Amino acid sequence: MPPWLQWTLIIAGLAVIGLLLAFIRRQLKLLGDDRRRRQKTEALQRQRREHMIESIRVIALAVEEDQIETSEACLRLKGLLDHVAPELLERAPFQIFLEVHEKLKHMPTHRARRQADPELLATMDEERFAVEARHAEAILEAARAIRHFPFPESAPLR
Repeated sequence: MPPWLQWTLIIAGLAVIGLLLAFIRRQLKLLGDDRRRRQKTEALQRQRREHMIESIRVIALAVEEDQIETSEACLRLKGLLDHVAPELLERAPFQIFLEVHEKLKHMPTHRARRQADPELLATMDEERFAVEARHAEAILEAARAIRHFPFPESAPLR
């Protein structure tokens, strides 16, 4: 093989090696960036979950101390538990949150409530108060239980 062909092949080989090294370095950087992004997302999800669990405990304590209407507490706790541990809504004593939610979900809230007819609101409030009275003990028992429930630390948010 002539020397000029050998040098040409050596230079071409070195160029290919250089390109492959650049490609590998770029891929490693992308993998590192992806890993850092994933870790940041997981940390944010853990923080969000911890905040939701804290909110569950605060609402449950408010129920125990009669600082919140039990119907509102049930709606809020059901919404939080949907994200943190939806399987709890099917277990005693926590299914009361789902049961009360199902009975009250047709009622207007927030802006819709402010815009609703006062007579309709009075009727719905009577219905809501009846549901609260009928389930007061079960709601209080569930609130005590959820406040002391040992939520798993690493469960993913739903």
